[in-house]
Amino acid sequence: MRFVVQRVTEASVVSDGVLTGQIGLGFMVLVGVGADDTEAIADRMVAKMLGLRIFMDGDGKTNLSISDVGGSLLLVSQFTLLADCRKGNRPSFIKAGSPEHAEAIYDYIVKLCRDSGIETACGVFGADMRVSLVNEGPFTIVLDSDELLKPRHS
Repeated sequence: MRFVVQRVTEASVVSDGVLTGQIGLGFMVLVGVGADDTEAIADRMVAKMLGLRIFMDGDGKTNLSISDVGGSLLLVSQFTLLADCRKGNRPSFIKAGSPEHAEAIYDYIVKLCRDSGIETACGVFGADMRVSLVNEGPFTIVLDSDELLKPRHS
């Protein structure tokens, strides 16, 4: 599973000419679900994302989380985050979850975020979408479950 987390001052997503999600200050998150991803992995990824302290405090230090600043989330599914570009010039997407599996995990992620109390807007799973955002900083973090689940070495 991969999340591309962008700290934004505003973001929106449009599908078929219809605005489906819009936020002000918060995170615009591209969500890629792999074939082997589970709800347990989603639990860890969402907890890590919501705990990220990447908003500025009064001293200009990145010490505040999304809940500390009253921010919102815009979650957009994007299977292309699982692209394998190691061979040739055409990406392979065999590591991406099937549409049924990925949608179930994506819906679970949306529920986790909403249940956390963070205002959460979404794109439309599997749709052709237009995403607009103002990336503050710019500040972008990539969370990858393969890295997150590895044991830390001292």
